[in-house]
Amino acid sequence: MTFFIFMENSSNMSLSNQKHLFDIPEEITYLNIASQSPSFKTSEEAGIKAVKEKTRPYLITTSRYFDPIVKLKKLFTQLVEADDYNRVACIPSVSYGLATVANNIQLNEGDEIVLVEEQFPSNYYVWEKLAQEYKAVIKIAKQPEAIQGKGKQWNENILSAITDKTAVVAMGNIHWANGTLFDLKAVRKKTLQHDALLIIDGSQSIGALPFSVKEIQPDALICAGYKWLFGPYGCAYAYFGSYFDNGNPIEENWSNRLNSENLSGLTNYQPEYKPLANRYSVGEHGSFIYVEMQIAALTELLKWKQIDIQNYCDSITSSSISKLKKIGCFIEDSNFRAKHLFGVEIPSSINLISLKERLAKENIYVSFRGNYIRISCHAFNTEKDIEKFTNCIITELA
Repeated sequence: MTFFIFMENSSNMSLSNQKHLFDIPEEITYLNIASQSPSFKTSEEAGIKAVKEKTRPYLITTSRYFDPIVKLKKLFTQLVEADDYNRVACIPSVSYGLATVANNIQLNEGDEIVLVEEQFPSNYYVWEKLAQEYKAVIKIAKQPEAIQGKGKQWNENILSAITDKTAVVAMGNIHWANGTLFDLKAVRKKTLQHDALLIIDGSQSIGALPFSVKEIQPDALICAGYKWLFGPYGCAYAYFGSYFDNGNPIEENWSNRLNSENLSGLTNYQPEYKPLANRYSVGEHGSFIYVEMQIAALTELLKWKQIDIQNYCDSITSSSISKLKKIGCFIEDSNFRAKHLFGVEIPSSINLISLKERLAKENIYVSFRGNYIRISCHAFNTEKDIEKFTNCIITELA
């Protein structure tokens, strides 16, 4: 299997440290954006302005319910290299988007749904329920036990799991806990060969890792807004391919219907939806606060190239990763993991309780996910941030 590598030589890196765009105190080492991103200063300002707008509702015009949404969708479309913003729906969560997808899939008894081992719960429960409804089968692409060549073998296991019985493959671009990079291009090629749907959870990759709808052509891409898109908690986005063009939304709301901009004619009930994915947007998706904050965040984010984010994160972590590997920590091979998010599996001799206490004392914020300490960094971090975390582990081993 030939695996694709996104990274370019870090010497070509054109992104410098961007901490000045955020309000993160100097004493805080924040390595947990995969859990919750900080806000850009401009996003915070946009949110405060929108909060104040509610104070004078008589100044809120009809266009405020619609125009900012179009702007937001166009920004997201640009980020993922899609052609039509009408294929993007504004939703409150990834689980909402996945429920919408599952609501529009019919299976045959014995069909298989391929998942990656230890996926995030929201991308497991929905498929378990769908499989039970149609007497289909959940097929798990297992994570190899062997450390040597783990990422390469895991990708091969995913491809091997896709057969003529496969109806759906649902997975992320990377593994949410350890950062293992999955070859979506190869997966898409095989799903097309077997007439299977590809549903991607991009929550831990979109915004930080290069991704192109034109290249991958997913049937659906669901993405949280509050992580690598720097949006507020409670907003997410979904791209829907042609398979879902005439589907059924899981709720009905007035703004998704054709000509809903004409508020005086809303009781002239309209049987037609707005085109393509607009039917799937959640009610009240025109939320002034959330939309303005996300617009500001995406405007900042689109000033950077995702490959530059990867190279920047690689530059500030590579030295510490070498040190951690030398003391017995397992971190996936560089060619098979993301650079903005990776898992550190520490030696069993380290006392986790003591390590957690040390990290807290040093104001270092990370996530503990299964057997891994998940490190997630961005352009607001520095090499010293990663060294500070690494020194805590080294000290615990001493």
